Amino acid sequence: MRKPYWYIKYVLDMLLALVLLLPALAAVSLCYILIKMETKGPALFVQDRAGYKGKLFKIYKLRTMIEQTKRDGKALSDMERMTRTGRVIRALSLDELPQLLNILKGEMSFIGPRPLLVQYLPLYSPQQMRRHDVRPGISGWAQVNGRNELSWEQKFERDVWYVDHMSFGLDMKILWMTIMNVLKRRGINAGVSETMVMFDGINKAGA
Repeated sequence: MRKPYWYIKYVLDMLLALVLLLPALAAVSLCYILIKMETKGPALFVQDRAGYKGKLFKIYKLRTMIEQTKRDGKALSDMERMTRTGRVIRALSLDELPQLLNILKGEMSFIGPRPLLVQYLPLYSPQQMRRHDVRPGISGWAQVNGRNELSWEQKFERDVWYVDHMSFGLDMKILWMTIMNVLKRRGINAGVSETMVMFDGINKAGA
């Protein structure tokens, strides 16, 4: 059974998304121009992700990497693919702004577990799958407590903890911590070569 806060949270998400829509549109437009000036290809990154109850939806982000994935036959790391504009956009978390559309479509929330790749769905344990019992968020408990510096197992533990403790007070705390983390640029990268290693299953979640 859904808690009463579920419905309050939905209304608050819609109201805040509407308030932020115009200023976000201005910021996205500027980023769009800068991305197009620096690299070829689309400025928006669109990809299928797993949402509430594992339902698929298309997430929108500003593109921060070149589309090329290999050079001289060698796979390029995420950090090698990152553009100059992309580094600034990623550092300020501006790449997430298009997800206001996902919120207005009812697919995401401001706060919740991050929506991950569709290919991970069959790899979760039943406990880890519980992270899909709420709408995914732009930021979440894992993001303000280590973000990409955490192992997958630690991320999923924090995601499920949020599902069990979701409240207005907790969401306000996560929102404040998110702002502080962006200003201090905490936990953006998992290392010098990758933003985050791929999740490859239950037995290796903490590897």
